[in-house]
Amino acid sequence: MKHFILSFFSLITICAYVTAQNVNDGIKFIYYERYTSAKQTLQKAVAANPKDPVAIYWLGQAYIGSKQIDSAKTTYQNALTTGMNDPWIWVGSGEVEVLQGGDINSAKQKFEQAITASTSSKGKNKGPNADILNAVGRAMAAGNSTQGDPNYGIDKLKQAATINPKDPDIYINMGLCYLKLGGDHGGEAVTAYQQAYTINPQYAKAFYRTGKIYESQRNKESMDEWFGKAIAADATYAPVYLDYFLYYSEKDVNAAKEYLDKYVANADKDCATEFFVGDYLFRAGKYQESLQQAKTMETSGCATYARINVLYAYDYDRLGDSMQARSYIQKYFASGDTTDFQPADYAFAGTVLAKFPESSDSAGMYLQKAVMMDTVKENQNDYLNKASQIAASTHNYGMQLQLIKAMQGLGTKLSETQFFTMGKSIADAAQADTTSAFDSTKFLKGDSVLQAYATTYPDKTQPYSFRVRYAKFSDRDTSRGLAIPAIMAQNQFEAKDTAVSAKQITFRNDAYLLVYYAQYDKSGSKADNYKKAIDVATEMQSLYPDATSDENKYATGIKSQLQKALDNFNKPAKATGTSKPGGSSKQ
Repeated sequence: MKHFILSFFSLITICAYVTAQNVNDGIKFIYYERYTSAKQTLQKAVAANPKDPVAIYWLGQAYIGSKQIDSAKTTYQNALTTGMNDPWIWVGSGEVEVLQGGDINSAKQKFEQAITASTSSKGKNKGPNADILNAVGRAMAAGNSTQGDPNYGIDKLKQAATINPKDPDIYINMGLCYLKLGGDHGGEAVTAYQQAYTINPQYAKAFYRTGKIYESQRNKESMDEWFGKAIAADATYAPVYLDYFLYYSEKDVNAAKEYLDKYVANADKDCATEFFVGDYLFRAGKYQESLQQAKTMETSGCATYARINVLYAYDYDRLGDSMQARSYIQKYFASGDTTDFQPADYAFAGTVLAKFPESSDSAGMYLQKAVMMDTVKENQNDYLNKASQIAASTHNYGMQLQLIKAMQGLGTKLSETQFFTMGKSIADAAQADTTSAFDSTKFLKGDSVLQAYATTYPDKTQPYSFRVRYAKFSDRDTSRGLAIPAIMAQNQFEAKDTAVSAKQITFRNDAYLLVYYAQYDKSGSKADNYKKAIDVATEMQSLYPDATSDENKYATGIKSQLQKALDNFNKPAKATGTSKPGGSSKQ
């Protein structure tokens, strides 16, 4: 019996050791962002010891790292349901609540409960548990800048660092929290990362995170310096190679391929890795091969990997199949995990949908989300610039208005070249379209774009010219008077110029006004309309006062005809039992 008891306890000890070893291996995989390996390892650890809160916590972290927030929630919720009221589980549950947009105060209650429960009141470890404090800071460091309370996280992490000053991970989480506070806290983040690699010079993550700050600042020299230090510290740290691949993917396809190969060699062989291979093929212009990679992924265990739809959309767009591209990018946003959506995804969706006038509102929404998510102003402007080109080429006036509003929201404006491209496309499209029925909504959108052009660049002649052209071709028989506001604005602008061309422009515009006031204007009485037309003819005479000029002769002749028409209209009606229009017959 004694032998049996000893063997039993030996078995427990061995199992505990194996579980602890698996947990440590899983944490290491998370550090290297090898989340597939981390999940597999930690799942085994939990299976071996279902009541180990540390193993369960880190399994949830592996799910969070791979953007499977629902799986993390289920992991923590199952533990709570089975009666595991443990600080590690409370912290994990609070983190999920934050990442899913829950009540931050509710999450903080869980965090404080975990800190209190793990605080020791005696012994050399008296006080809060540094690992729990770090886990709370990690929760506040996770997600985007709108999630969590980074100041709260920093406070807990500083407390953790006082208790355990030798844990570099505390300073990594602290740096991430500082970055959540905005770009002006980048220096504090760099200092936190410096503390991490001072503690452990082989801690590649600290060098890598420092490099990413400079990458966001478009400082390639410093980015290369710190990424290089990360590789020197640990050549197997895959995230740095992935960053380099993404950096070069649109700049130098050969360099991108070099870093992709290094990433694949050091990363998990999973769906994400396969996706990046397909992405490289797309960047290299091998669209059919990239499509084949997506199809292979679908049939080899990655059918539910959401970003396959992005790969399909990119390839079909580049192959000229906009319908397929739109279908796949919409499928991605309909079925993908919102935590996986990137600014470039939204920007691409916006440029694809901008090719379809009926989707202009959705295109604008996607582009605005891209701008809101991306903190690099150059990227924001790049998204909008690409979209403006597509909107102009497809005559998508609604999209153009969305772009103007988005740029104004950034505190910037479209360049004159961008406005010129859009303005010319609007006027040219109206000139070319001689068959479509008049669409008042479409006309007003186009006119609004041209008005924005004139407002943004009031000293340039082009917006006034395009606006008049657009209105005249949209109202070919002059009957609607669509060009009246545009003509008035252009005449006012040209009045400041004494050049011959300015007089010619105004003269042509006045000829339009003559026709409209004399034949179509219904804003007043017939007599009033004749008077307005006569005033226009008088202005035309003043533009060319030389009585021998063709312009003066034309204006004088028209004015004479209009005056006779007005005089005839104003003559008293004869007693014939009839009356002028609007009058009453004599009895």
